[in-house]
Order: sequence, then C-alpha cells, then structure tokens
Amino acid sequence: MVIVIDPQIAGISGDMLLCSLVDLGADKNQIVEGIKKIGKFLPDSKINKIDFQKIQKNGIESTELILEIDENISERKGIEIKNAIINSINELQLSDKARTFAESCINSLISSESKIHGISEDSVHFHEASSIDTLVDIVGVTIACEKLKLFEEKIVCLPVSVGSGTVSFSHGTMSNPASAVLQIFKNSNLTIKGNDANEELTTPTGACILVNLTDSSVEYYPSMNISSIGYGAGQKNFESFSNVLKIVQGSHEKTGMDSVKILETNVDDVSGEILGYLIEKIMKIGAKDISIYPGITKKGRPTNLISIMCDDEKIETITDILVLETGTLGIRISDSNRLIVARTNHSFSLTFEGKSFEINYKKSTYKEKTHFKIEFEDLKNISETLDKPIRDVELFLRKEIEKIEETQ
Repeated sequence: MVIVIDPQIAGISGDMLLCSLVDLGADKNQIVEGIKKIGKFLPDSKINKIDFQKIQKNGIESTELILEIDENISERKGIEIKNAIINSINELQLSDKARTFAESCINSLISSESKIHGISEDSVHFHEASSIDTLVDIVGVTIACEKLKLFEEKIVCLPVSVGSGTVSFSHGTMSNPASAVLQIFKNSNLTIKGNDANEELTTPTGACILVNLTDSSVEYYPSMNISSIGYGAGQKNFESFSNVLKIVQGSHEKTGMDSVKILETNVDDVSGEILGYLIEKIMKIGAKDISIYPGITKKGRPTNLISIMCDDEKIETITDILVLETGTLGIRISDSNRLIVARTNHSFSLTFEGKSFEINYKKSTYKEKTHFKIEFEDLKNISETLDKPIRDVELFLRKEIEKIEETQ
C-alpha cells in the first residue's frame, strides 16, 4: 500500500491530520476513548468534550474535530508536554513503534524551539503549544496510525503549503512561516511552498507530526490504484479554497519499475565495529538497503565494498556520512533500474500455548506464485516467550497463514 498526504492547498495542522485519518477509516470511538483516558497527565487542563463530526468546507464533505477544553494556562515546559505524551502512550499500551513516533514528534517541536532561542532543550517553554491541544493532536494521530497500521506503509508527501503574510504569537509578529515551522522542515526532506492565502496554513504541531510520519517528498501523485480518501477540515474558512487536508490510500501496480541510486566505495582500514555502526546509521536516515562485501584490491589488500541503495534526495546525506565515518576518498554513484514486486501488509491474532500474540506478515504475488514473509521480530518474540526454536515457530505460523488465506 501507499499513503499520499496532500497539503498542497490548505497546508497541515495537527487536528487536520487527525481528522483526515478518521475520515480515512480510523475508528473515532477508539480515539475519543483513548484521549479521554489521558487528560489526567496534564492536570491543569480538562477536556470537557471531544468528538468528530462531518462538515462542509467549500463544498467538500470532511471531518472536523470538536474539542472543548477548560484550561487557564499560557505556558508549559516542553518536557512537561513530552512526559505527558510518553505517559499517555504507556497508558494506552500502544506499540514500541507508536511510542517512538509520538516521542519523536514532541522532540522535533522541543528541538526547534531550543535552536531558535539558543537555549537547552530542558529549558524550552511552550506558549501556543502549551495547550492540551498538542497532546490531543500527537496522541490522537498516533492512535489512528497504529489502528490503520500506517507505521508499516510507504507514506509520501506532496509540497506543503505554508501560506503567506505574517503570524502573531507570544514573541510578537513575524513573517509567515514562523521560525518554528522553518526549523522543523529544515531537518527533513519535505518541500514547502507559499501561496496568497495571507494566513498561516501549516502549524508547528502539524509540521512536527508530518516530518516524523514521512521524509519522502514527491512532486506528483505516484502511480496507484485508489482504495480510500480522507478529508480533514481545518478550523479556518477561506473563500478561494477548501481548508481541507487530503489523504489518499491506495496500492501500487502489481509490478513496476523505478530508478534508484547506487553508492559504492571501497575501504581497507575500517574496523568491523565502525562498519556495523555505519549500517545502522545509514539505514536510520532512510537508505533502501546497504550491503558490505569482503574482497581483494590492488597489491593483494583485503577490502570491504560498501554498496548503498537510496533515492536521489538521500545522496548528499549518505555521502557525508560515508566520508566522515570511514575517511573514504571517493564514492561511485550510478543509476539502477529496479523491478518492484508489490506487497501487502497483513496481521492476525493468535493464541499459542495459552499466550496471545499479534503476528504481522507481508504477502507478495508474482506470476501467480504467492510468497509470505513473517516479521522476524514476531518470530523472535514467540520463540523467546515459549522457549521454542524459531524454525519451529515459523513452520507453525506458515501453516496458520495458509489456513487464513484459504478462507479469504
């Protein structure tokens, strides 16, 4: 599957993103009940009402957040909001991926304020972001993404509209986009653009959630078969356009071709520890794959060939890492066409020897042959919990998957 976030016209805010995910299919009752449970982590604020409703925005039926709160506070320390978010994720028993995502969102917001004001992250105080709104947006989006299983999907983003004019906040008036928004996007690969709205269209909270959902920027919609569309309404109204964030979910064609960059370099004086660290670091910033091969070069010297597959926008970042971490004096860069076999993500619950497990697997089909790939972490978890060999666990799960697929 592929998810396209489309903020080209109306930009993005935290509540618009949350609403678009509900409109896309996330269970609003689960989100409402989840948020009601976590209000206690910001004791100076109270959620009196939270709900989602359908609304017309310039002729577009979309989903709007109804949030009524009672709070009398003008600032909070960033660490207070962060702790509330972490406690909320723990309270709701969401996955490690969900926790990492939510924590990264608030970290992006805190880090941007820290760099703008030249203070430590522990000293950051929020003003506009001090409201419980921030907690609702970040945790609500996290719940929605978890339930829709979006953390496993490919998410891309079209250019983000930031508006124009000026914006007034606790530190006075400045040109739009505000410094916090610029700082957040500075550390991403996403593209921003202005328009003549003369308003702030992208908020810091919306920006920090977006850059942690995806770092894949596209200029046009990818080739896809559309399965569902979500429209999330913003609070403002504009005469010339619908203040709506659009999210589109679909699937790639069964097979296709794309083009990737291959970066290669030979190193003969780098330790195994550094190479292991290099793999982790380069994969973390978004490389598609990395391989290291032993070999022999001139004068019989043993060497390691580092080969990295990535998109165009990752080249500069990865070459910087290669040079700085290995000291290499040259990197070969080439284009490579790639055959893509489409795959879909699936999951099911299973009770095994009295214990419940959630099993995730990928399914691919090519020339009428179907293949299943079970997530290794799930195999490892069951193996360790039940003290069984991974091979035995995998054999058992494959039989269960075959039974499930036969009934579909």
